[in-house]
Amino acid sequence: MVYLDTNFLIDALVPGSSQEAQVLQWLTSGESLHVSTLVWGEFLCGPLSSAAEVLARSLFPMAEPLTRTDAEMAARLFNATGRRSKSFADCCIAAVAIRESAQLATSNRSDFLPMTGHGLSLA
Repeated sequence: MVYLDTNFLIDALVPGSSQEAQVLQWLTSGESLHVSTLVWGEFLCGPLSSAAEVLARSLFPMAEPLTRTDAEMAARLFNATGRRSKSFADCCIAAVAIRESAQLATSNRSDFLPMTGHGLSLA
């Protein structure tokens, strides 16, 4: 199971990108792909074309919600990884992936590397 970060989702919708190739490989191999509600909301902030939105909606008809337990995990990640400004959203995204025992696919690995020592697995 793989959860996509917002930047990976955006990049995966660019024809010919390495992220698109990776998503196609995962889908071909039967890997289940998911996004959290936070990722979905960030994605819809755009800018994005209507074609990209239609494609993303077909790939991800559901988004996994952030729970209270996820919020608590995100706070622990935030505090344990240096309380970096603007990193709480990333901590929330990571918390959902951790709860689901999923890998997280991101185009900004450096943002999430500090969380790998706290249960996050990067794809």
